[in-house]
Amino acid sequence: MSRTRRPMRRRTFLKLTASLATSLLSAVPLRTARAGQLKGPLNARVVVVGGGFGGASCALFLRRLNPAVKVLLVDPDERYVTCPMSNSVIAGLRGIESVRVSRRGLERAGVTYVRDSVSAVDTRRRRVRLTGGGGIAYDRLVMAPGIRLLWDKPEGYGPAAALTMPHAWQAGPQTEILAAQLRGMRNGGVVAISVPAGPMRCPPGPFERASLIAGYLRENNPRAKILIFDANNHFPRQDVFSDAWQALYPGMIEWISVIDGGAVVRVEPAQKILYTSLGAHRADVANIIPAQAPALLAAQSGLASDHGWCPIRPDTFESALADHIHVIGDACIADPMPKSASAAHAQANQCALAIIAGLEQRAAPEAPLESVCYSLVARGRALSIHGRFRLEDGLMRQIATPQDRDTASFEQEARNADEWYERIRRDSFGV
Repeated sequence: MSRTRRPMRRRTFLKLTASLATSLLSAVPLRTARAGQLKGPLNARVVVVGGGFGGASCALFLRRLNPAVKVLLVDPDERYVTCPMSNSVIAGLRGIESVRVSRRGLERAGVTYVRDSVSAVDTRRRRVRLTGGGGIAYDRLVMAPGIRLLWDKPEGYGPAAALTMPHAWQAGPQTEILAAQLRGMRNGGVVAISVPAGPMRCPPGPFERASLIAGYLRENNPRAKILIFDANNHFPRQDVFSDAWQALYPGMIEWISVIDGGAVVRVEPAQKILYTSLGAHRADVANIIPAQAPALLAAQSGLASDHGWCPIRPDTFESALADHIHVIGDACIADPMPKSASAAHAQANQCALAIIAGLEQRAAPEAPLESVCYSLVARGRALSIHGRFRLEDGLMRQIATPQDRDTASFEQEARNADEWYERIRRDSFGV
């Protein structure tokens, strides 16, 4: 979509100081009727919490659908570091700056960016409280808070341990720590990757990471070995990954499933020791990916069910537990959609369509949702996992799609991955 010039008055407004913005945004809540009964969208205010692919996409798409709707995005990070392509940073194929994005594109589109975090949600008064002070009233609230890491799962793994045994599952400083450890590893050393059980962000991610680390080691430390300790008995596109490993990195990567003692139950960070049912395993570099759940704010706001994740109505992504609130991205239960950037982007667009339709007092459109996950297995080689989903009897169902398993297409898939990344950055952040 082409970018149009905004009047100077709009640009000036978007550059007001944080204190002035807070005072303006802490106004008395707008007078609204019940959900779906708002008398026109001109005075409607939508607050989006979380500026990753889900939240940013939703904010941007809301503005494109109806520029009269006031859209505010709250996130503490002025520059967002994307998890997609962060494994390439770890392996030295990209620099960290190549996976950072700013909020300028959102502001150019008329989204008001509030650099802060939300400490609480008052669902009765329809108001969020900001950590920095003050609050913002909303007519609709979109929660895209992402995940939190469950510390002490495995036992002994917490924030301090992550400095020694990085998870790198939230891109940024952790990405750089893991990259530096690989470069400083002794010749012939061992890299251990621990994969948790249960729902997690980007299920193919650990195996892409293992592949790219193997590519780095093949060139710089060819006698090194990678052990993948997996608390599951299968992983996405396992046959394709395994064939690629055999062809590209014979004898370098060993996958240990849960039935073979792959579940890590305890760690000793200082010694870089992982404990499984088969005993202790010492590593030179240990990448511990802990169990995950929605961000704590989602649970504290009453949006999470007993099993920890946030149930939604799949046609609108409205919370099944709270009125006037939508939950998108990694935090929501949208099975069988994966927890991925692509899925979050698709959910965000559907959510935005539903919000605008509700404000304009019409039915929300229904359309198939799509996702794609690209995994690099080497420099210039990748595989993909595609998904299409639609509503049937009120439930999200996956539509069968063929998977291209021809290894001759790996080079094309790598080009597709680069094109996809640039496109989703542009579509989500406007840059």
